[in-house]
Amino acid sequence: MTEMDQLSFPDGPRLDLDEALATLVVQAERVRATQGRLRALLTATQSVVEESDLATVLRRIAQAATTLVDAEYGALGVISPERDALEEFIYVGLTSEEAAKIGDLPTGHGILGALIADPRPIRLPDIAADARAAGFPDHHPHMESFLGVPVRVRGEVFGNLYLTNRREGLFTEEDERLVEALATTAGFAVENARLLDQARTRERWMSAAAGLSAALLSSATTTAFDLIASRIFELPGIDKVVVLLRDDARSALQVAAARGSDESQLRGAVIDSQATCAGELALGDTTAHARASSASADPVRVMVDGVAGPVVAAPLRTGGRLWGVLCAARTPDRPRFTRTEIDSIADFASRATIALELAHAREEAQRSLLADDRRRIARDLHDHVIQQLFGTGLTLQAVAGGLPAGGDADRLSESIDQLDDAISQIRTVVFALSHRDESSLRHRVIDVVADQSAARRRPPSIRFTGPVDHGITGPLSDEVVAVVRELLTNAVRHSMADHISVEVGLMEDSVVVLVEDDGVGITDAGRRSGLQNLAERAAARGGAFTVDSVSGATSARWTVPVHDRVSPAGEVQ
Repeated sequence: MTEMDQLSFPDGPRLDLDEALATLVVQAERVRATQGRLRALLTATQSVVEESDLATVLRRIAQAATTLVDAEYGALGVISPERDALEEFIYVGLTSEEAAKIGDLPTGHGILGALIADPRPIRLPDIAADARAAGFPDHHPHMESFLGVPVRVRGEVFGNLYLTNRREGLFTEEDERLVEALATTAGFAVENARLLDQARTRERWMSAAAGLSAALLSSATTTAFDLIASRIFELPGIDKVVVLLRDDARSALQVAAARGSDESQLRGAVIDSQATCAGELALGDTTAHARASSASADPVRVMVDGVAGPVVAAPLRTGGRLWGVLCAARTPDRPRFTRTEIDSIADFASRATIALELAHAREEAQRSLLADDRRRIARDLHDHVIQQLFGTGLTLQAVAGGLPAGGDADRLSESIDQLDDAISQIRTVVFALSHRDESSLRHRVIDVVADQSAARRRPPSIRFTGPVDHGITGPLSDEVVAVVRELLTNAVRHSMADHISVEVGLMEDSVVVLVEDDGVGITDAGRRSGLQNLAERAAARGGAFTVDSVSGATSARWTVPVHDRVSPAGEVQ
C-alpha cells in the first residue's frame, strides 16, 4: 500500500471539498469570461473614439457592437430630425450584393420603429414571433434573436443599435448591458465626430466664400452668377447648382447659371415660380430646405426614377434688393442637408451678395469715371478740334475762290470736302462720347463698326443721316444692326479696301443702310451668294437690296420702309 493510498478523507468532508473546488473552477471561468468581455468592450470603445469623420465613426460603432456580442448581423439606424423614421441605416454582416437583392434599406417600421417610439432596450428570442414585427422583404437573410439599444447624444436619442442572430445562443442580460455601455461611449464619439464634421463643413464653405468674394471683386458682374454656381459645385456633396433671377415681366424665374448633369438644358430657361420649391423664396428672406421625396419634376432638384433629392434654396439679397435665388441639390440617395450645411449655404449666399454689391458699385464708379473722361474728350473735340477744322475749311474755301477753275482749285475743293467729312465724323464721335446710350441704334452701330474693324489700320468712316435713334426702334433697329454687321464683315474680310464707309440714314419714311469700299469688287463667283440673305430680309419688309460693284468701287444699299407693309393674310411684307 502506497502513501497516497493511505491518505484519505471521510466521505462527507471530501464531497464538500469537491464541491468547493468545482465552484472555484466555475467562478474562475466566469472571471476569465468577464475579463475577456471587458477587454472586448475596451477594444470596441477604443475603436469608436478614434478621431475620424462622422460616417466612419458610425460604421465603427455598428461593427464594434456586432463583434462585442458575437452577432451575425448588426446595424446603426440614425433617426431623422422629425423623430418619425430612420434617415440613415449603416449595416454590417451583409455584402453589397446581398443588400442590393433586398432593395430599399429599412426606414423604421416594425421592431425598428418600436425602438424609435420607445427608446428603451429590446431583447427578443425570436424577432419574427413578436407582435410588433412587420416581416422581412424578399431575399432578406433569416434572423431570429434580436437586441436593440438606443444611442444617446447629450440626452437626446441619436439613433439605435440593432443586433441579430447571436452565434452562441440567445442574447443575454449581460450582452444588453455591454452594448448599453458601448452605446454610452458611442454617444460621446458621435458628438465629437459631429463637432469635427461641422467645423470642417464651415471651414470649406467659408474658404469657398472668401475665394468667391475675391473673384467677384476682380471680375465683371456679367460672369458673377456663373462664378457663384461653379464655386458651390466644386464643394463635396453638391450634385447640382442653379441660380435663379426674377422675371417680373412674365411672373416667373429665369435660370442665370447652372451646374450639373442637365446644365445645358437649364441655362437661360424660364421656370414657372409655382413649378419649383424655390419659387416662394423669390419674395421671401428665409433659407428653405426640402428633403428627398416623391415629388413632381422640379427643375432645381435632382430627379432619379421619380424621386426628388434634397435641396437648399437661399435668397441672394442685400437690403431691399433681391439679386436672385441660390439652389444647391443632391441626388435622392444622399442624406439631407444638415443644419450646419444649411446655415453655411445661407452665409455663403449672404457673402456672395455683398461681394456682388461691391463689384456692382465698383463698375458704377468706373463707368462714372469713364463717362467723365468721355464728356471731357467730347468737349475738347467740339470746342477746339472742330472749330479749328471748320476755320481751316473756311480759309481753304476763300483761297479756292481766288484761283482759276481746274487744277489747284479742284484739289482744294476735294480737301475741303474731306474736311467736311472729317467734321461730320468727329461730330458723330462727340455725340457717342457725350450721350452714351447702349440701347440706341447709333451706339449699337458704332459698337459693331468698332468690333469688326479692330484690326484695320484705318477704321471705317461712319455717317448718320436724320433722327435714326428716334425713328428706327424695336425689331427694325435689330434688323438694321444685323445688316450693318453682315455688310461690314464682308467688306473687311474680302474687299482688301483702304477706305470703307458706313452710312445709316432715315430719309422721309425709309431706312437706308449704305456700305461703300474701294476694294477689289465683287465677282459673280464671289460673295453674291452670301448676300442673298440680305436681299430676302429687305424683300420681307417691302424694301430692296442692291449692289453695284466694279474694281475700286463697291456700293451695297439696303432700303426698307420704316413702317412694315402687312399683307391681307397678316404676314409682314
